[in-house]
Amino acid sequence: MSTLSLMLAVATATTPAAHGPDPATLAAIEATCFDYVDGQLEGNPERVARSLHPDLAKRAILGDTPDERLGLRRMSKEELVGLTRAGALKTPKAAWNRQCKVLDVVGNAASVRLETPWFVDYFHMGRFGERWVIVNALWYSKPK
Repeated sequence: MSTLSLMLAVATATTPAAHGPDPATLAAIEATCFDYVDGQLEGNPERVARSLHPDLAKRAILGDTPDERLGLRRMSKEELVGLTRAGALKTPKAAWNRQCKVLDVVGNAASVRLETPWFVDYFHMGRFGERWVIVNALWYSKPK
């Protein structure tokens, strides 16, 4: 083994493993996810709104349509908050079945998966100061 190979092997063996985000960061990200979904399920538009970036991009894949190739259903923060206000997903608490899973965190960016019986959302979240908000969401409506 060459000296360089030996030095690299020793350096790799003695370098601490990369650690994931601290528990407080994970809890803050999960809290944002639950604010979003629980706000929808309880019909609380203010709770939903505080979890969203003002320039939210929420999309669902439609595929090719007569009007658009690679079509997307687009929704703004205002539209989403309006649907919540109208009670579009209001559900009795006993029927709530939702799970938020943090997939990755790097610096001020996180990727999160939310699943309910009705849909799956993939979020890109950003940290602004101490606050995490949903910046982008790609969602899939489960077949009924």
